[in-house]
Amino acid sequence: MLKIIPTPAQCGMTGFESPASEYTQVGLSLDQHLVADPEATYLCFAEGDSMQGFGIFSGDMLIVCTAAQVNDGDVIVANLNGDFVCKKIDLQRQQLVSAGKGYAAYQLREGEEFQVEGVGISSIRMHRPFTMRSSEL
Repeated sequence: MLKIIPTPAQCGMTGFESPASEYTQVGLSLDQHLVADPEATYLCFAEGDSMQGFGIFSGDMLIVCTAAQVNDGDVIVANLNGDFVCKKIDLQRQQLVSAGKGYAAYQLREGEEFQVEGVGISSIRMHRPFTMRSSEL
């Protein structure tokens, strides 16, 4: 069960009374707020800098839904010729779009192996590296 501090955290404050004294404990589950369809949702981690312009940084955790309909401009996770990629999809131009400097849009071509694995519903910025114990696998 997570504890909630009802006071917003002000970035840039130099001194304040601890808001932790006012926390309340409620039945808040992050998966209830971030995952609409648990059976069709998985987590993966972003790697590289090609999506930084869209707010997705290397090491961020991606919440991906396999049941969501792919719409133009969605962030998707896909299999592209055997590589697992995260890009925005431009359905009109049939392109995969990056937002990092030096990354051109990738034109999808007939005959390529391309399969959308899911829609990136949201991402979580990891301020510390995520490590999973082998017992959790």
